[in-house]
Formats: sequence, structure tokens, C-alpha cells
Amino acid sequence: MRKFLPFLFLILSFKLDAQAPQKLSASAIYEKIEKLNFLGSVLYLAAHPDDENTRLISYFSNEKHARTAYLSLTRGDGGQNLIGPQIREQLGLIRTQELLAARKIDGGRQFFSRANDFGYSKNPEETLKTWNKNEVLSDVVWVIRNFKPDVIINRFDHRTPGTTHGHHTASAILSVEAFEITKDQSIFPQQLEYTTTWQPERLFFNTSSWFFGNQEAFREATKDEKYLTFDTGVYFPLKGLSNPEIASLSRSQHQSQGFGSTGSRGSEMEYLELIKGSQPTSREDVFSGINTSWTRVEGGAQIGEILGDAQKNFDFTNPSASLPKLLKAYSLIQNLKDEHWRAIKTEEIKGIIQACAGLYLEAVSNSEFASPGDNIRLHLEAINRSTANVTLKSIVLNPQNRVEETATLLPNNEDWKKSFDYKIPLNAAYTSPYWLNKEGTVGMYRVDDPKLIGKPETPHTSTVTFNIDINGTSISFKKEIVYKYNDNVSGENYENFEIIPPVSIGFADDVILFPNQESKNIRIKVTAEKDNTRGILKLDVPSEWQISPKSEAVKLPQKGSSITYTFKVTPPSSQNEIWIQPEFETSEENYKDEVITINYPHIPKQTLVVPAKLKLAKIDIDKKGENIAYIAGAGDVVPESLRQIGYHVSVLSPATINADALAKYDAVVTGVRAYNVLEELRYKNRELMKYVENGGTLVSQYNKDRGITVDQIGPFPFKLSYDRVTEEDAEINFINADSPVLNTPNKITKKDFDGWVQERGLYFPNTWDENYDTVLSMHDKNEEAMQGSLLIAKYGKGYYVYTGLSFFRQFPAGVAGSYRLFANLLSLGK
Repeated sequence: MRKFLPFLFLILSFKLDAQAPQKLSASAIYEKIEKLNFLGSVLYLAAHPDDENTRLISYFSNEKHARTAYLSLTRGDGGQNLIGPQIREQLGLIRTQELLAARKIDGGRQFFSRANDFGYSKNPEETLKTWNKNEVLSDVVWVIRNFKPDVIINRFDHRTPGTTHGHHTASAILSVEAFEITKDQSIFPQQLEYTTTWQPERLFFNTSSWFFGNQEAFREATKDEKYLTFDTGVYFPLKGLSNPEIASLSRSQHQSQGFGSTGSRGSEMEYLELIKGSQPTSREDVFSGINTSWTRVEGGAQIGEILGDAQKNFDFTNPSASLPKLLKAYSLIQNLKDEHWRAIKTEEIKGIIQACAGLYLEAVSNSEFASPGDNIRLHLEAINRSTANVTLKSIVLNPQNRVEETATLLPNNEDWKKSFDYKIPLNAAYTSPYWLNKEGTVGMYRVDDPKLIGKPETPHTSTVTFNIDINGTSISFKKEIVYKYNDNVSGENYENFEIIPPVSIGFADDVILFPNQESKNIRIKVTAEKDNTRGILKLDVPSEWQISPKSEAVKLPQKGSSITYTFKVTPPSSQNEIWIQPEFETSEENYKDEVITINYPHIPKQTLVVPAKLKLAKIDIDKKGENIAYIAGAGDVVPESLRQIGYHVSVLSPATINADALAKYDAVVTGVRAYNVLEELRYKNRELMKYVENGGTLVSQYNKDRGITVDQIGPFPFKLSYDRVTEEDAEINFINADSPVLNTPNKITKKDFDGWVQERGLYFPNTWDENYDTVLSMHDKNEEAMQGSLLIAKYGKGYYVYTGLSFFRQFPAGVAGSYRLFANLLSLGK
């Protein structure tokens, strides 16, 4: 009879610190033993971060105890960022970590393909062409062959192209195709050097009322016996939480998308439609008819009996009482012929044994950063908090494979600590996201090492292996080297230990625009990542550009110190665009990389090593007016961009908005999705309309209809829609060529729409009041023309503009035509 205490696993207080050693409660240990006794796997598959059904992932992981994973084909690079200015690759890095944070809560694992989220796609044909279908299909097959799921569940329907994002449908199409070919040795045979073929048992589509348009049609359809129906609203006493509550906590990690979710309790039904594979023997269990016990593997029956007994008699007040059975099972697992389950269950049971013994193992660097060839000091700790006989036999410092013999007995609750010098190999790779190490294409990231494909992060190679003997059984525990520090407010903090270049070179700006012949200063920050950094900073530009000085001597005596150097640049007389890179020349090597840190409280700090580069653009642009007020929305760099072309921009708090205070500004601009994220605009929009009525110009950038804070954004009604033009090179037609927007102060031609990135625009209005004038017409291939990208209304003495054009993407890319057009919008009425 197992002894039971009502432990509550408080996920609400769980700190998402991936680097900290695990410290499992007795209830968490018991749950891991339950999972140890289940040999079944399920893979959920979709296109983006946030597409996953966290309720279903949590249900399979915590209720069924299955190995559960989510394969997101992209990292969400093409979306918008509601918490900061990062877009594209840096946004993808944030969303990668948000997915990992979500999986840490709901219990799943996370995989990715090399597909780049290039932005919204209206059909799967365009998606698969841009992605390179064969390569992404290869990645899906690779993940299936390695994870070896019994069951695959698609979030989207492969049979309904054109009804949702093209990425969505494409993910289902690829999943269906992969299901048929993963067992075929002749398909992607190069993968078999590292893995084996596999055939999943079943493939499902996770349907819901969303796919049927309304609840009535959904209820009628799901009466059919082809749908599996089961309740995921279960309650977990050991956690003190319901499954939907865990799912909400998981989904709330998608902070960059504003997906905070309130937990629910009670019944929550899920519906799965069998697409391929064997029919389950029960309509309530995807694993029914599949052997998920230890008898599934040869030699597993005895292991199952031992672990079943360990589970049945688990003592919540003394988990170490389970050690004899767990150690016996561990030894038997090492003899399994099935390499797949042997590897999986070895890692699972090692973690349980460590937790039952209260065995705490840690390897901490005295420095957060180091460079190849550096020496650091490692502080190691090991403590046994049980009555088991535990001996620390040796430690191995990797990747040098340096063995330090210790042969130290670890008595109950007596801490062992020791420090070692550790040298970073000269050939050590930087710990930067592997998918960003080399330039890819619009649709695909480049990954040369096939063993990295699918992994959510770059594996850390700086580790310490603790070789331990527990009651006569030898077990090795590998721990990543981490950095730990104490904060006077938050206390103990862990961060990744990173290997970075010895010097970081970064421009203060991504783009510098020259609206006239005046020179501008380029600022380059040089940061030393080691003591006594010396070298020559060089900056070369083509002959038509002038730069002074050509180089600077740099001397930085201390690690962490930095100096910003200024170079004066004069542009050519005609419109011209170039990319420039700095170079830091030392006696040993030349460096061209910048170290970028992304730090948000809900994810671990991220370090990115990328080539430093700056775009210089001489553009022909005129403007009227000087002073612009900006009301920030969901995050963009529009204020900085407008300053580049000579405007004085004041970023205003919504609380300070009133018509009289705004009168001194030549124009007011609201940031992207301002009416979605700023509750104050519900009360302040009237003041903005008064400003327009009194003679001001107000430019409102795009918003989404869902979650809008006001009944009416503009002075006259218009209806926002999901209309968008995703082809960045879509043809532009001028509806009213005489409009001042196209003529004053800059003459806008179709050439100004060359070089746009990712898209033309999004969430265009599709109906509007007759007081609005339209200026532009555009459409994607095989679609009708859309005229809602730019609406302009005369209201009182001033002008109101609503635009769904994606200026927030064009400005950081230095697209000259977008600046010229926006200057015309700000100049209305001047």
C-alpha cells in the first residue's frame, strides 16, 4: 500500500528557468514514475507557435503519461511582436523560447523544421513553393523517424486549401504525405545514417467548431462514429490544477502574441478524425489497440513488473525507499535490444533515481560569457540527501574529455564542493542559434549539420559529467555548465553559459537614411569580452560614399568595457543604397560579428552572434512639417525611422492626449495595433478626432478587428477585415493619380513600391463611408483588386488617414519608397 500525502505541484509558482537544476517534489517524482511505465508517443503537428492545442498536449502528457511533442514547422518569424521591437529572426528566437516555456508547463517536447515563416500565405501551393516542399517534407520525416510516434495529430485539415493560412494547410499536407513514406528506406536514405525508418500507427485531424463555421453544424457532424471524442477537462489532485488550467498557463507563455489565457474548470471535449492508419478499438482513446506497456519491447516484462511495484508502493514521505527497485530496473533497461526505448527510458529513470536520492548536481561558471581559448573557473557541487550509499567516483569536463578522479563518499546531507580551471577549446563554436549561423533563403533556414535539424536550440557542448555509484550501481549524470548569480531583489538567478567572440562590434542603427547631401555620423560600439582587447576598427565604403576616419585604434583594458566610435559619412548626390560591415583587426584574427542579447522576464536570456551590418540609403525625399507626435502601439521602430528623415518625433503617453496639447504637432501617428493594445484610446480617441477637426493630420496604422478598444476608429465608419496583400511585389495601381498623397511633396510612382519586403499590407478595411477617398489598388495573383489599403478623409479643417500598408516592416528594411509615401501622408494639408 503506497503512502500518500496531498502534495500540490504549484505550477503557478514555477520559475521558467531552464538552466536551474531540477528539484522535484515527491508528487512530481511519482508522476514521472507513471510516465516511466507508459511506452507510447504522440506527435502534434502544425505550422506556427500558438497553433498547438495546449489542452490536448497537456492531456496526453499528464493524463495518459505519453511522450508528447509538438512539431511547429516554423518559429513564427513572420508575425508581429506585441512586447517589443524585435521582428523576423529575433522574433523567431523569442517565440522559440516561448514554445519551450509552454512545453515546460504542459509536459511536452518541442521540435521545428527549417521552414522560415515568410509571412501570411493565402494557399498551400505558394507556401510549399517558397519553403521548398521537399526539404520541409524531409524535416517532417526526420522528426517522425527520430521521435517515433505511435500517433500523429494534425491541427489543420489537408483537404481544405484556401480556407485558412497557407502555412496551416501545408503543414497538414506534409504530415499526411510523411505518414505514408517514413517507413520507406529509399526515401531520404541519407537520414538512415543517424536514425531508422518508422511507421506511425494512426494519423488524426484535431477538428473543432472553428472548422465548421458554427456550433450546430459541428455538433451534427461529430455524431458520426468516425470521430474520437474524449474529455480533456480532467483534474489532477497531485498538481491541484485541472488540465484546462495547465493548458491556459502554457498558452499564456505566448506573450509576444498577446495570448494570455484564463484557466477554466470542468468538462472540455476534444474531437479527432482518423485520417490514416488503424481504427482505434475505443472512441475515447487514441492508443486503444496499441501496446503501451513494457511488454512492447523484448525483455521489458520484468522491468514492467518491477516498476509497477515501485509505482504501487511509492512512499511520498520517503521517495528514496524506491531506489532499490529503480536501480534494478535501470540495470535491466541497459540490456534492452530496442535502442529507441532503451535510450528514452534510461534518461527518464536516471532523472527519477537522482530525484529519489535527493541528489543535487551542479556545474557553475564564474563568468556568464567566455571566448574560444579562454580559461574560466568552474564551481562544482554534489550532495546526496538520502540514506543510500552514494560515491562520486569521478567527473569529466567536456568537450575536452578531461577526467578528474574523486572517489568521494557522499554521506547523507553533507555537501561536496570543488573548483576546477576549465579551458574553452580554441575551435569551440559560438553558442548562437544554429539556424541563424548561415544565410538561408526567404523560405528556408540553412542548417548544414543534419543532426541539428528539428532541435529547438543549439545543444551546449560545455558540460560536466558526474560519474556516481549508488548502492553499487554506476550511473553518469551530464550537466550543462551554467552561470549563476545572486540578485538583491530576486535572489538566486541562473543564465546560460555562452561562448561568444572576444569582441563584439555593433552599429547603433540598422539603417541610416540620407534625405539630402548632409553628412551623418555612424556610431559603432566595440565591446570587449576579454581583458586587454586591442585592435584596429576599420570601415570601408564604396568610392561614391565618403567616410572619415578610415580606421580607429581600439584599446579596451577590461572585459565588459566598451567604447563607441563615430565615423562621418557623406552620401553621393544621387539615390543609392549600400550595405557596410565593420572589421576589427587583431594580431591573431579579424572579427566582424555583433553579440545581441534579448532579455524578457518570461523566457531565458538569449544571446545571438550575427555579422554586424548597416544599410546606408541616400533617398530623394521632401517633407512638409517638422514636429510629429507618436502614440506607440504593439511595438515598432517608426519613431526612430521618422527621425532619420529629419522629423522631430515625440512619443506620447495616451494619458496626456488632448486636442489642445496636440495642436503644436504637424501630424499625429498611432502605432501598429494601437487600438488593440491601448485601453486608454477608448476614452482619448475623441480628443484625436478634435485634433483633426481643428486642422491636424492623423495617420492611423493597421489594427485587427478582433479586440478593438473603440466602437469607431476614424471620424467616419469603416469595417476592418482580414483582407491583405501578401505578395510584396504585387502590382500597384493608382485610383486617383491627382491625389496629393501621390504628388506632394514627393511625386510617387510605381517605382516607389519596388523592393518592399514580406507583404504590401494587412487587415485592410473592406467597406467604408463615402467620405473616405481611396488612392491605391492592389491584389495578389488570381484575386480581385483591393482598394482599402489607404483611406483618406477630410474632416473639419484637417485630414484623417487609415492605412494597412506595412510601413512598420518597410522602414527597418530601409525601403526608400515607403518613406517617401509616408512623408506625403504626414504633409497632408500643409
